[in-house]
Amino acid sequence: MIRAAALAAALAALSGCSLQPMYAGGGNGAVARGLAAVDVPPIEGRAGWLVRNALQDRLGAAGEANPRYRLDVRLDDRLEGLGVLSDDTIGRERRTLRARYQLVDTADGSILLDATAGSDAGIDVVSSEYATIAAEQTALENLAQEVADRIVTQLSLTLREAR
Repeated sequence: MIRAAALAAALAALSGCSLQPMYAGGGNGAVARGLAAVDVPPIEGRAGWLVRNALQDRLGAAGEANPRYRLDVRLDDRLEGLGVLSDDTIGRERRTLRARYQLVDTADGSILLDATAGSDAGIDVVSSEYATIAAEQTALENLAQEVADRIVTQLSLTLREAR
């Protein structure tokens, strides 16, 4: 009896909260339609190519004839040595990928969102130069996915509030 009363009270409290599903309506919902209407112009460099492809995969914007929004992205990709060993060689590197982006309404040129996103990864420098280069490239690919995820999450929140 006490459990039933507690469950009923919890359900009543939950129904009164203001949480709403982000993607209500599935592919036809306001957020999904807004994301599909975002055009991502080419971004400079290899990191830009990776981030743009990741964004297009998440936005579902490929082939949108008349995009309502444009996402301008500038990247800062850095690779720096951290751990210096006793023989003056680098034992660890840190790769950092930061994005500054703006969501622009193409109808009037207004900026709906101006934000940054970023992530970083640690890389062990090993005796094989090939293995180190492969680790650096893998880190960049993973960072591009992470940054794209963060950008799309913020875009979703912005588009949900704009409706």
